[in-house]
Amino acid sequence: MSQSTNLPARHWIDGKWTESARLGESVDPSTGAVVGAFYDGGEAEARAAVDAAADAFASTGWARDHSARAIALERLADALAARVPEMAATLSRENGKLLRETTWEVGGAATWLRYAAASARTQIAGRAAEVAPGQYFRSTPEPAGVVGVISPWNSPVLLTVRALGPALAAGCAVVVKLPAQTALTNELFAQAVAAVEEIPAGVVNIVTESGSEVARHLVASERVDVLSYTGSTPVGKVIAASAATTLKRVGLELGGKTPLVLFPSADLDRAIPDLLRAITLMNGQFCCTGSRVLVHRDIADRVRAALTEALPRLRLGAWDDDEADLGPLIDRASAERVDAIVEEAASYGEVLVRGGQVTEGPLSSSGAFYRPSLVEVADTDARIVQEEVFGPVQTFEVFDDEADAVRKANATPYGLAASIFTGDPAQARRVGRQVRSGVVWTNTWGLLSEHFEQAGVKDSGYGYLCGPRGIEEFQVLKVYSEVDHAEARG
Repeated sequence: MSQSTNLPARHWIDGKWTESARLGESVDPSTGAVVGAFYDGGEAEARAAVDAAADAFASTGWARDHSARAIALERLADALAARVPEMAATLSRENGKLLRETTWEVGGAATWLRYAAASARTQIAGRAAEVAPGQYFRSTPEPAGVVGVISPWNSPVLLTVRALGPALAAGCAVVVKLPAQTALTNELFAQAVAAVEEIPAGVVNIVTESGSEVARHLVASERVDVLSYTGSTPVGKVIAASAATTLKRVGLELGGKTPLVLFPSADLDRAIPDLLRAITLMNGQFCCTGSRVLVHRDIADRVRAALTEALPRLRLGAWDDDEADLGPLIDRASAERVDAIVEEAASYGEVLVRGGQVTEGPLSSSGAFYRPSLVEVADTDARIVQEEVFGPVQTFEVFDDEADAVRKANATPYGLAASIFTGDPAQARRVGRQVRSGVVWTNTWGLLSEHFEQAGVKDSGYGYLCGPRGIEEFQVLKVYSEVDHAEARG
């Protein structure tokens, strides 16, 4: 951190560094060691941040100056890009992700901000028409107002920018609630915001909290017009219900159970590495984690054998281990929770690879390291199939034909993403149309772009992030009409 690491991480509210009464500690999940302290926000900080955002939206020219917003977003992208090494290392220490993953995350956040800057300049047009003699209509997109963004700990920088960028591009003022697990990273992000003089005070406010007071205030406040939440489905449902009392617009990107569907024509030499990457990226703590492997019966033996051999050989290591395939889970409690799910699955499925907590050696001190597991199941109603595990655990499921593959892929309440591995492009299109998910990958997994929307269906949420429609989530369309009475009489 630019400030001494001996000082607690702070909030950024109304253009000023802000402290609060409560203190918390940030912990390295690789070791269990405390790496820093932070001021833990609550109701007072939430109220101050929302008031600052509402005042800035009403009193500054931010909402009306597209060029100024584009310049500010470019400056913010520059500020993040300059901080990639420091922010990536700090984020890895706090949430356990490998350094190559956090380096990509922070660098990607800068890239996504540049897309938002372009949107600020280009997505400003409405429509105009004479719909009848002397009757003229025009429409124009305007910023929705104050936006609340609630981000998770697994990718706090990128997933914040995914909503913050288009919200700022639209002309909104924003309050970001960031998780306590990444408090030191949160301050570094706030420092990047503070370095951009083109962002007026109060337009971006950043608060860290370990509890839910800030989030609850954002949901309940009548001064917050739009809420963007990324996180678990149960919490998302509570937010949607609670936000209804103020009729604010809500965007939700929630959990997932991504099926990886392999047909006989798939190139297995290329597919197997994708299956492994899909369960190890972010240590399996990713809403698009490839947690379900669905394999045609004709190739089931080959894929089963390949995974059973490869998963136990994956290397666990701390965030700065260049040879590691995956790091720890966020904490010991998560590792114990995941292990309990695998243990229960042994009662109704066949455990092909029994991973588990690392209890011996140099990686055992935190209790958060978890070796990958693979469980073969036949019943799609099984808990391990139906519920998001959020850890490096895959199920292995066999299907008989295309219709069976589609049925099983759609058998969970989630619909965030899916992968189809096949050598037949027509089959990929045919199955892709039938799989109910917001994203469908063909012969790959995890490919995302700021140029295209990200969204889920069913229990994976609603609303769009990124792409041309991303900015529309933070805009309202105002329609103007007028009558030229002389022409109308004519």
